[in-house]
Amino acid sequence: MIERKIVAQKIKEFEIQEFISKSMKNVGHSHTKMQKTPLGEKIIIYASRPGLIVGRKGQNIKQLTKTLKKKFNLENPQVEISEVENINLDVNIIAESIVDMLERFGPEKFKAIGHRTMGNVMNAGALGIEIIISGKIPSSRAKSWRFYSGYLKKCGDISITGVDKAHAQAKLKTGIIGVRVSIMPPTTKLPDHVEIIEEKEEKKEEIKEEKEEGKEEEKKKEEKKTKKKEEKNEHKGD
Repeated sequence: MIERKIVAQKIKEFEIQEFISKSMKNVGHSHTKMQKTPLGEKIIIYASRPGLIVGRKGQNIKQLTKTLKKKFNLENPQVEISEVENINLDVNIIAESIVDMLERFGPEKFKAIGHRTMGNVMNAGALGIEIIISGKIPSSRAKSWRFYSGYLKKCGDISITGVDKAHAQAKLKTGIIGVRVSIMPPTTKLPDHVEIIEEKEEKKEEIKEEKEEGKEEEKKKEEKKTKKKEEKNEHKGD
């Protein structure tokens, strides 16, 4: 019974995320997170242009909360909007921007769009990027064009956990064009990465100072002992 409840809850969360992503196009929507609070469900929407999601006097958010409440039977949904820190490292925003530019400028300038976005992502600090645009571009025959730069893992566990992937579709006069984007962010740690830790010289100097202080104390003790012996000998002579 507990397993069924968990699965049903996860399906519900996925449906809410899918609904929000479909309803928020051309606003730079990245991803959605859900958190359970004592007051109700907290829904955090990450986007590059939060002003468009909020709307005038918060009309869009109010409408969204109403639809979520009715459609998914949520008791008290609290919608929050968070701005994405680095747009050029977010896969979903990059895929959406490529689709937006293809629909605006047409399929003739797809090479310029691909190279420009690739350069922006690499300048942002990404380890690698791959963009695949497939469809009737530029001729009537369907083709796949690949733009890649940097280092990108294609196999192993890191290709799943360490590479961000997203896909989108552009609707043009010639037909639907698919866009697939894969980015390896700078936070990805590779298994063959080796860090050389340099020895700190300060510690060595401190140890040397401690040793010198210890030697000086020993010398002082020895000098005191020798003085005491000399004084004893003098007393005996008298």
